[in-house]
Amino acid sequence: MSSRRGFIKSGSLALFGIGIGGIPSFITRAAASNKIIAPYKKNKVLVCIFQRGAMDGLMAVTPFTDDYLKNARPTLFMSAAKNGTEKPLIDLDGRFGLHPSMNSFEPLFRENRLAIVHGIGSPNTTRSHFDAQDYMESGTPFNKGTGSGWLNRAVGLLKHDATPFQAVSFTASMPRSFYGDNPSIAMSNLQDFSIQMKGNTMVTGAVSKSFEDLYDQTTSSLLNRTGKESFDAIKMLQKTDLKNYKPENKVTYPTTALGNALKQIAQLIKMEVGMEVAFAESGGWDTHYNQGKEQGVFARNANDLSSCITAFWKDIGAYQDEVTVMTMTEFGRTVKQNGTGGTDHGRASCNFILGNDVNGGIVHGQVQPLALENLADGRDLAVSTDFRSVFSEVADKHLKINNDGILFPEWNGNKIGVMRS
Repeated sequence: MSSRRGFIKSGSLALFGIGIGGIPSFITRAAASNKIIAPYKKNKVLVCIFQRGAMDGLMAVTPFTDDYLKNARPTLFMSAAKNGTEKPLIDLDGRFGLHPSMNSFEPLFRENRLAIVHGIGSPNTTRSHFDAQDYMESGTPFNKGTGSGWLNRAVGLLKHDATPFQAVSFTASMPRSFYGDNPSIAMSNLQDFSIQMKGNTMVTGAVSKSFEDLYDQTTSSLLNRTGKESFDAIKMLQKTDLKNYKPENKVTYPTTALGNALKQIAQLIKMEVGMEVAFAESGGWDTHYNQGKEQGVFARNANDLSSCITAFWKDIGAYQDEVTVMTMTEFGRTVKQNGTGGTDHGRASCNFILGNDVNGGIVHGQVQPLALENLADGRDLAVSTDFRSVFSEVADKHLKINNDGILFPEWNGNKIGVMRS
């Protein structure tokens, strides 16, 4: 039987930005409160946030009892002691301390909704941002030629009819994670509805026509039929101006790129348009110099990340059971600080996983004492947890995929228990 997934795959439709003439006006007027009716329904949603630039996991979640780390970072090390002049770390379990700029995460951790995985990273030892991000987003850390991203493959494994909003990235361009044949769109914001899909074969020569007209004129009966269904769904989003969207529980999002992205992801979740995978980015984590401690560039980024995620979590309210949020970063930073008050490219970092089906309130993973003999290349926190073991477990448990052979084809490792059974 024909499906909307088949429509996207065979049509390879590409819709490009707001500058193109003839974009239907209904595209810019998606509703903030109206819900899609059958055949769409409330879905499980996985929200992934990529922290571009490589977050210093040892500063985000510090093993504060480790004297080796203290000696390696004479001006960057932070303590959990509350009798000093500086803001202390938030003591999570007597060993690990959360950076004080991430204080909005503490209640979620205490409520067992937030889990942390420390020592997570890629088995590939590259220190190139570009390569490490590519490997992580493709999900094949030793194969540069993989054509698809792991989130795109996850969409394909869901094995049911897709809606136009099944996989949405709030980024300026399509992220590597979404590359592939399965339906996905990237947009800067809902009001502009600047959309990109891979493989443009239909728009050329017809930019002055509405996209609905393109479907009317196609010779493919599959495209015509399922395209009409898709645009019927989009038309159902006309009833309320997005500018009037009011987050629940008097939530105020940070006025940052990540805050804007998560706010709009919350809107789509509550509109029940069939979204199942969402993607956003957090930048600025490449802290080679003047990293700072309780203040500075790291603290600002950490506060933005945690504040945006916490605002999003409060905003989605009754939908929390359906949503899991997971962060990722390409690698960590060196254990020893450099001569400019920063840290350089390292290996392992940590990530955050938030949801009601998460095995939270725990710092998962293994972090050995940071003595020289335990460091990767004599300088970095070693990778003790392959990122695929966490990504696959979250996708399997939350989205009910259970096909690691396709999701991560080069991996046959074990899960670590970050999700509840």
